[in-house]
Amino acid sequence: MALQRSALVASGKSYRAEGISHRVRQINISAIKEMPLLGSRIGGCVSLGQGIPSFATPLHIVEAAFDALRGSPDTGKYSLGPGMAPLRKAVARDLNLKTGIQVDPEREICITVGAMEALAAAVLTVVDRGDEVILPSPNYASHIEQVLLAEGIPVFVPLLQSSWQLDVEAVAKAVTSKTKAIILCNPHNPTGANFRESDLRCVIKIALENNLFIIADETYDFLVYDGERHFSLAVPPEVREHLIAVFSFSKKYAMTGWRVGYVCAAEGILDQMMKIHDAVAICAPTLSQVAALAALSGPQDCVREIAGALLRRRNLTCERLDRLQEHFNYVKPMGAYYLMARFNAPHVDSMTYALRLLHEARVISIPGAAFGPEGEGHIRLSFGGTESEINEAFDRMERWLESNPFHHA
Repeated sequence: MALQRSALVASGKSYRAEGISHRVRQINISAIKEMPLLGSRIGGCVSLGQGIPSFATPLHIVEAAFDALRGSPDTGKYSLGPGMAPLRKAVARDLNLKTGIQVDPEREICITVGAMEALAAAVLTVVDRGDEVILPSPNYASHIEQVLLAEGIPVFVPLLQSSWQLDVEAVAKAVTSKTKAIILCNPHNPTGANFRESDLRCVIKIALENNLFIIADETYDFLVYDGERHFSLAVPPEVREHLIAVFSFSKKYAMTGWRVGYVCAAEGILDQMMKIHDAVAICAPTLSQVAALAALSGPQDCVREIAGALLRRRNLTCERLDRLQEHFNYVKPMGAYYLMARFNAPHVDSMTYALRLLHEARVISIPGAAFGPEGEGHIRLSFGGTESEINEAFDRMERWLESNPFHHA
């Protein structure tokens, strides 16, 4: 059962069903990917949609990759399945620096094809057909599809809409005898929330009391605002045998196209995940691993510069939304580079709103329904683009909204 209406289907595309497996027929390509694809066909669009930061990969990372291609024929070959040993050691050191935890790079780290492969492998490793998986709502769309692909059952627990923080009591009440795991992305895509440490510790307690796995997507661990701190679920030692923690180089080092991330888990869990990693990927691209090693071992000024630029872009996005209070309300994001804007258009669903914004204003956004039930009535906006792109998008939105596009709704 698909939980969102496909943007491509809504625009008239049909899909073959005969002979296609049930596990594939029940999922969708995420609207996060579909809306930019539609925009590319329309042409002349400006994007507040997919979370692609505008920054170029830092030069020292690119140069390390060039040097490896020129100087080492091994760069064009497979690495070991879990990844290059020097990179796994660097990852372990980096985890220790940012969280204080000690991990064994030989037994508890695997380099993956982006965080997405790690997340999919985690879900497929622990979720059987009919298992329930607790997800905040709204929630990152691909987590939902990964649970469905594993033939699990997403159980949506609404976030507190006044702050997009976790409702810990609701999480506890959602646990049943069929619950197998909890998936948490923090800082949170799509809302921009930075979950409180006290609430995350409560979720850990719930998981331990009920023998559940926690799959932690910490892609945006470096990106929190206004003096807040990120609390990693990998920190408490008691959760070690229940935790699969996933991290990414994509956003932190402007490496979305390099497709490299990593997973940290106890040896007994990681050994099982390696079966999936081997079956679907063999290894992460060796060249990308070289680049990732350069990212970790090189200067970190680039990370601070990216975070500073995104802070300015967050503030600009909020300023532009504040000028549209008649049309939108929102919760100020405290992490990542997204926000959920609730639109004022009664009786209009989020897919219709996003498609009309795309076709009529040439602005790409993501319909909130893609992120679970509580996403309906919202569009997700990314402020990963340049300030000029953000201003152009809002200029177009202002002109479009002045035309009163939903006066017949």
